[in-house]
Amino acid sequence: MPVVLVVDDEPAIRESLAFALRRDGFGIAEAATLRDAEQRGAGADLIILDLVLPDGSGLDFLRALRARSDVPVIVLTSRDEETDRVVGLEMGADDYVLKPFSPREVVARVRAVLRRFRGDRPQEEPPLQGPGRLRVDPRTRRAALAGTELALSRTEFNLLAAFLKAPGRVFERSQLLDAVWGSDVVVGDRTVDVHVKALRRKLEEAGGDPKLLETVRGVGYRLRDEP
Repeated sequence: MPVVLVVDDEPAIRESLAFALRRDGFGIAEAATLRDAEQRGAGADLIILDLVLPDGSGLDFLRALRARSDVPVIVLTSRDEETDRVVGLEMGADDYVLKPFSPREVVARVRAVLRRFRGDRPQEEPPLQGPGRLRVDPRTRRAALAGTELALSRTEFNLLAAFLKAPGRVFERSQLLDAVWGSDVVVGDRTVDVHVKALRRKLEEAGGDPKLLETVRGVGYRLRDEP
């Protein structure tokens, strides 16, 4: 039974999510503070994380978590917290849900994220090679550019692998959503843009050509097929 940790300081939100998730076959752990989350997070298969908590920012918790774990995280935000949503995605959150929300929608997103996470497990695929000595190994889930290892989130890794499987191809945002997030995950074009931006920044920080990952205006993105 997968265990979901619900981190939110509002009892009504925790109770509604816990009820919906238990009814759908999930085990539940609850936390009202970041301190509680640190103590109760061990063994969770997925974390639902509010970004505004009494003892600190959920973004700080997410940053520390990503330094040691790739457990899937869905963040909860208000509609006027777009900056936090973007930062959360760039820091490695797997999805976000806007308050107010339907518990049934959250359950559907939890199932979709877990399916995608399980599909990310090491596979017997050969390493992928790309321009500028770009290399991705699906088995070890490691990526490097000209010998410099890239510290990518799980979604960024999957995005780069999708580009490397068809260098030079122009991907529409909808195609990247299907390839990386899956057709059953309800996320929008903005999510793709945020992750492409983060991936591009990390490639540049590793010495990559700023034009290696190109924006094709009005269409989408492509990875150049030559250095």
